Amino acid sequence: MRRAVVESIGHYLPNRIVENSEFEATLETNDSWIRSRTGIERRHFAAENETTSDMGIKAAQAALANANCTVDDVDAIILATSTADLTFPSAATMVQNGLGMRHGFAFDVQAVCAGFLYALTTANSMIASGQANRILVIGAETFSKLMDWTDRGTCVLFGDGAGAMLISAQHDESSDRGILATALRSDGRYKDILYVDGGISLQTTGYLRMQGKEVFRHAVEKLSAIALETLEKAGLTTEDVDWIVPHQANKRILEGLSKRLRIPMDKVVMTVNNHGNTSAASIPLAMAVGVQNKLIKTGDVVVTGAIGGGLAWGTAVIRW
Repeated sequence: MRRAVVESIGHYLPNRIVENSEFEATLETNDSWIRSRTGIERRHFAAENETTSDMGIKAAQAALANANCTVDDVDAIILATSTADLTFPSAATMVQNGLGMRHGFAFDVQAVCAGFLYALTTANSMIASGQANRILVIGAETFSKLMDWTDRGTCVLFGDGAGAMLISAQHDESSDRGILATALRSDGRYKDILYVDGGISLQTTGYLRMQGKEVFRHAVEKLSAIALETLEKAGLTTEDVDWIVPHQANKRILEGLSKRLRIPMDKVVMTVNNHGNTSAASIPLAMAVGVQNKLIKTGDVVVTGAIGGGLAWGTAVIRW
């Protein structure tokens, strides 16, 4: 049996750090209000000329360096983003070129905040089927370029960044490491609670629009249900879980998920305080920080899940 195993993970954050206090000059808000409702203290914003693919390249380079690999060892790149540099070509092919990769294939996946889970599930299937042996799975976003800076309900929530995971085929049946189970869902009935009011058909970029209370309700309900389903598929229970690495949207969502799953908050990797909501980059960024801080270790059972516009959501159970 071929199983996709996590070889390494890397991340990149733009240099510009934006503290909550920066919003006080232009919005009716303050640091205390933002922290109490979201848990966010600061976030990173890309430079004016810094693109999603630029950040994806740097995160990928970090993952390759951490695995002592070169791009010659990689068969494919799957990049999750809702903020690609251009309408086409894909940001993934730009990352491919930036890495000097002249073989294999690269493509984008768009499922907003759940994008990394969709990309990881796709990569896992490709490895299981033998279509590829080693894949870079990247989440990268420049959501700061989708913000309406007059809307305090959204513009204080989001940040920019990129995370990259290198996964490869394992043939050792004596080992139980790797991606144990995944699940994906979507329901287009809920489009209007989280969307961007622009696009190609409207010939505008548009701004992000969100009904926060509705998103919160769906997030806690749907993520807890699909996490339990995926654990059962993997033959595990919540008692087997070492770490939850959820999409970093809001501290209260993380607390709600912890309560629903009856897994204590000290087993939840939280980076939303420093990164804000980085959409598809959120999970690999949080995982990279968890590994960097020596929280997530080889053999740990990690449950990760995300929900985003669509609505689209998903989860994965990984033995690190």
